[in-house]
Amino acid sequence: MGRMVSKELDGLKITGFSVAGEESVVAVPELNVCFDIGRAPREVIPIDNVCLSHGHMDHAAGIAYYLSQRAFIGNSPGRIIVDRDLAQPIQKLMDIWGDIEGHPSPGQIYGVTHLEDVPIRRGLLVRAFRVNHSACALGFTLIERRHKLKAEHHGKSGPELVALKQQDVEIEETIERPIVTYTGDTAPGRFLDLDFVRDSQVVLLECTFFEREHRVRARAGRHVHVDDLPEMLSALPGARIVLTHLSRRTDLRTAKQALEKILDPGDLDRVSFLMERPARRGYRRRDEPPEPGNSTGTAPHTAPAP
Repeated sequence: MGRMVSKELDGLKITGFSVAGEESVVAVPELNVCFDIGRAPREVIPIDNVCLSHGHMDHAAGIAYYLSQRAFIGNSPGRIIVDRDLAQPIQKLMDIWGDIEGHPSPGQIYGVTHLEDVPIRRGLLVRAFRVNHSACALGFTLIERRHKLKAEHHGKSGPELVALKQQDVEIEETIERPIVTYTGDTAPGRFLDLDFVRDSQVVLLECTFFEREHRVRARAGRHVHVDDLPEMLSALPGARIVLTHLSRRTDLRTAKQALEKILDPGDLDRVSFLMERPARRGYRRRDEPPEPGNSTGTAPHTAPAP
């Protein structure tokens, strides 16, 4: 408990925890959506909708606990929005847990495909899109949708507008405003060409590898390497970028130094890390000077604070 961190971007509160290979869960509480479930920390249990990017354990381990806890505390059944090919295996998992616990945990496993929309509430939907990771990996964008009177009908009276509608004339146009995009785990891919991704206000973007010698590992695992960021950010010109999935092998100071070397000042100003934790003491590259007040640089190890 207490591992979740929170930050506010343009009036939008985001809370979560994301460490590569360990746990990833990111929530937007005011929009009633959680991206991935991690180990189901208590802070996300009240959220009704979980958009599951893929089935890897660090992103999906808490599914059964999330649905079970909602039933235990009397919440309505939760909904897991996931790639259609994963929906049946997850339902099997829930059936097995029902056998183990002696009773089923109610919940909806909602399978979707690329570019499919799912209503969250009136005027808000989530749109799934294919990303470049595992076979069933998806990203998600939360989109505000509203209807607006077309410009050519401005000034018309109510009866005139009713008459037009009775003649099957479209008097309104649909306006979409992408709010938050979550890519899950992914290497760069064609999803960056999607307008609703490019126009998002905030993009939660995985970046796992920062060491130059790990570029091959990033490609093999279909993850983002820091060297990919300049091109990816050019495809997201107006978005606030929040980097997730940082590995424990890379402390925050090292990651920030890597960003400073490859990003121009304008892009650097709009990038932040979800896990703004201090650098780990006792972990120092050979080319780094010792910490102030410590001539050997061998301070005792302390775990990174979330």
